[in-house]
Amino acid sequence: MQRLLRRTFVAAAVTALAAAAVPAPAQAETSGGSGDRFKRVGYFIQWGVYGRDFHVKDLDTSGSAAKLTHINYAFGFVNEQGECYSSDPWADWQRPVPAEQSVDGAADAEGQALAGNLNQLKKLKAKHPGLKALISLGGWTGSKYFSDAVLTPAGRAKLASSCIDLWLRGNLPGTPPGTGAGVFDGIDLDWEWPGSAGAEGNVIRPEDKRNFTLFVAELRRQMNAFDRRSELTAFLPAAAAKIDAGFEVREVFRNLTFATVQGYDLHGPWETRTGHNGNLFTDRRDPNEVRYSVDATVRDYLSRGAPARKIVVGVPAYGQGWTGVTGGRNGLYGTATGPAPGKWAAGTEDYKDLVNKPGKRYHDPRTGTVWLYDGNEFWSYDDPATVTAKAAYIRLKGLGGSMMWSLDQDDAKGSLTSALYRILR
Repeated sequence: MQRLLRRTFVAAAVTALAAAAVPAPAQAETSGGSGDRFKRVGYFIQWGVYGRDFHVKDLDTSGSAAKLTHINYAFGFVNEQGECYSSDPWADWQRPVPAEQSVDGAADAEGQALAGNLNQLKKLKAKHPGLKALISLGGWTGSKYFSDAVLTPAGRAKLASSCIDLWLRGNLPGTPPGTGAGVFDGIDLDWEWPGSAGAEGNVIRPEDKRNFTLFVAELRRQMNAFDRRSELTAFLPAAAAKIDAGFEVREVFRNLTFATVQGYDLHGPWETRTGHNGNLFTDRRDPNEVRYSVDATVRDYLSRGAPARKIVVGVPAYGQGWTGVTGGRNGLYGTATGPAPGKWAAGTEDYKDLVNKPGKRYHDPRTGTVWLYDGNEFWSYDDPATVTAKAAYIRLKGLGGSMMWSLDQDDAKGSLTSALYRILR
């Protein structure tokens, strides 16, 4: 069955690649929104306005905004009191945005109530009707207190109410009531992870699995009371062990608009052997005890009751890198001495920087992968060819669409975003 799927996929990928070479109709550039056949989701990171110098306006100038249906704004946090809060109010709504960084070219006026990224998202949505923005809650560093917050019915109701009040009703601290209304069209839950380890210090309980289901239901109930059109999504893990530890898949999906599933970090420099960051298919030559792949993750969710149309596949706009790599097949599955140097963190690099990095590139169409090896450093990442293959796979399987982490890591032309758009529209 797996061989048949791969043969069928190759034929579909060839068709998709041919289609990708055909310019899109001019009117399609203004698409975006929930009416599209496929979801095209991209994460915008709150802190990108600092060292990375990446702004909401850059989504417009790169052409990416016109090719997305959803922007997930990362991240809002949950505190010890079981309430939603902004992890950086300055970036979110207080920072005066100068004209050169503004979507419409107009600088924020002194003292205006809504400034910062949230005002720019509002402007971007006005320029691209149908584009939706969701507030993403948690993330790797913001999931510590989820377990405490959803432990009881009262706690679940309190957390849901506080998230809706802050992010959907727009009652931002220090501003008039409703100042942030209309920025966000829904909520994305990024609890990493219910019932299993995430960042060090996170609260974890066996009850998380059931409580996550109950919280999703309570949040959906309160969101319906606020606005039935509001969307509720979640980011879910790749590993089967984490799925089973934390998620009642069939029940959770009933209350989700869709879910984005982890299609990256399948291997990385926390391991001493190189591997693929986000391979589409499993590799029979993979020496690891557990052979991860995007396809394996998708099949895991389908077998647990997730509807195909609600599965949105995560795609990385960054690579995982090792140094001191010897052995393996052109560095693949070789041994390493540690993470390779990276601009923002050891062992990781943006696509826009990897594409210009020296070394020899290797493509494997059987696994849908590309990697870079210079005899010392090994980088596993996605390029437009592998992203196109993943988009073809999404179409073939009748899945819901794609999600990219994160938009600032794409190049100035939005090459990865564009490759997904050409196929998934």
